[in-house]
Amino acid sequence: MKITIIGGGAGGLFAALLLARAGHEVVVLEQDRVEPAADAESAAGSAYRPAAPQIVQPHAVMARCRELVRDRLPDVYESLLAAGVVEVPISDWMPGTLADRSAWPGDERLSPLMTRRSTLDWVLQQAVLAEPGVTVRDGVRVTGLLGRPGRPPRVTGVRTGQGELSSDLVVDAAGRRTPVDRWLQDIGAAPAARWSADCGVAYYSRHYRIRPGRQLPGPATTRIVTGLEEFTLAVFGADNGTMQLAIVPLAADRRFRQVKEPDVFTAVLRTIPACAAWREVLEPISPVFPMTGPRNTLRRLVAGGRPVATGLHGIGDSVCTTNPTFGRGLSLAMWGAADLVDVIAKHDDRAEQTIAMDERTAEHVAPYYEEQAAVDSARLATLRHAILGDPAPPPPPLDPDRISFTQLRVAASFDPTAFRAFWKLMFMLCQPDDVYRDPHIVARTQAALRSRGMDVLQPRGHLDPGIAQPTRQQILAALVTQPTSI
Repeated sequence: MKITIIGGGAGGLFAALLLARAGHEVVVLEQDRVEPAADAESAAGSAYRPAAPQIVQPHAVMARCRELVRDRLPDVYESLLAAGVVEVPISDWMPGTLADRSAWPGDERLSPLMTRRSTLDWVLQQAVLAEPGVTVRDGVRVTGLLGRPGRPPRVTGVRTGQGELSSDLVVDAAGRRTPVDRWLQDIGAAPAARWSADCGVAYYSRHYRIRPGRQLPGPATTRIVTGLEEFTLAVFGADNGTMQLAIVPLAADRRFRQVKEPDVFTAVLRTIPACAAWREVLEPISPVFPMTGPRNTLRRLVAGGRPVATGLHGIGDSVCTTNPTFGRGLSLAMWGAADLVDVIAKHDDRAEQTIAMDERTAEHVAPYYEEQAAVDSARLATLRHAILGDPAPPPPPLDPDRISFTQLRVAASFDPTAFRAFWKLMFMLCQPDDVYRDPHIVARTQAALRSRGMDVLQPRGHLDPGIAQPTRQQILAALVTQPTSI
């Protein structure tokens, strides 16, 4: 088949490789001009794009994504390692509060990859450019879909600023800002089913290099996401001796608008004692990158049990976006691409393909959207109460047979069963309710909380054990730091 993929991000490139190796003729259309970088550092230097601000934010390749790349594209996996991407044993992420740090059967699956997103994209791009069955056309803006009238209409290609391109299938990998809803309306399709929920946070991140010869306070593959009383701190190890730090405040908290200034960013980091040892060994190598307004979204191309169109599939952020703090975007994109290849191989009929892809979305995507929306709602209510004076959120309903994300996250710092359950959930190796309702995990989680005198219903889950909190006065003083003139 001739397949057109709209978007040359990670999901689109992964899909292009899989589809081409399955025998299809693939054209990737990317609206930005893309100059292939010579190496990973050159790729990092040119990675920022206003249309895709998430590329320069902290990333980790979670275990689900790692397994998909390793199993489906083993040559690409080896290229990632050769480019400096690091495999991480889960022992590197065990907190000091966890008494039992021994290895357990199955820990080998709990292994993410640490890298800058730009390095991953660069390796994928090199593989796609070398793939005989793929043609990449950059600087091409898709303006709409070609469609054959019907109930539902059949997508037969795309319109671009450079003319029309016919295809047997079109794959929307255009990302979170995809215009696909308008495109569908233009060809007479029914609206896609859509859900949306606020993440409520803003991201400010900066890239660093580890200074040579310095003693690190922890593994270079460290991943710390620390919930503080007024914002979140993230410290991510990456590839080739680099690290990424992020400050994640409430989006409505105007006090943090100046964090985009490097001096203010550094001043806020100085208020966090746990960050001091890392700052001593890190040299900044980038400006501060802001990203505002991320949302949790879900789009399905089957509504009321019927496809809104046939011949069109979506993957990645075009289907689902979730709070970047959980780092699931790459896994969702890669899983969607793998599902697409499997569905096309099994179904020739276009309507059957659409239904089958929607069933995969219901199984592999929707549960994580729903979980993220619920987690964010609870966290935002707590922050808005503490910072903006909104009414205090009500306590969650008591359900002795189910634990919450907050309960599991806190217990994971102390109990080895809860720790592994938490990471299986985060790594998308199991469904949320398979963890939250597992009787053994529920019992271990509740016991861990009670043994430390915590309220089982409302543990202070947004705060990490052993992390000294900056005072509000310290934060305010940091936020009014005068930027140094250049």
